[in-house]
Amino acid sequence: MTPQEFYGAYIDCLNRQDWDELGRYVGDDVKHNGRPLGLSGYRSMLIKDFEDIPDLRFVIDRLVCDPPLIAARLMFNCSPKGQFLGLDIDGRRISFAENVFYEVKDGKIVDVLSVIDKTSIENQIA
Repeated sequence: MTPQEFYGAYIDCLNRQDWDELGRYVGDDVKHNGRPLGLSGYRSMLIKDFEDIPDLRFVIDRLVCDPPLIAARLMFNCSPKGQFLGLDIDGRRISFAENVFYEVKDGKIVDVLSVIDKTSIENQIA
């Protein structure tokens, strides 16, 4: 499987919310933005994201693979319930990008560095 195929399958797993399959793509000791979450903590974070944003869908806009690194720009068009990133969204539809770097080791994601374009959301709800 190429890195592009691997990443596409990972994103498909997220969009299907197939949490039992997540361990095929994510390592047991995964870190997110420097925090050691482990697979169970990473899964819990994603489940909460889908609870807070019922229409959440990950869309790959740009993808660069230079093993062991994968870089992606993900696009979102969704309606978070209540607060999102400390902003009162309350079900309004917003669009934003996430820029994320992954490190893959032994066929699994072990490190995730993510930045969400909060400024674009602030501009939309102003």
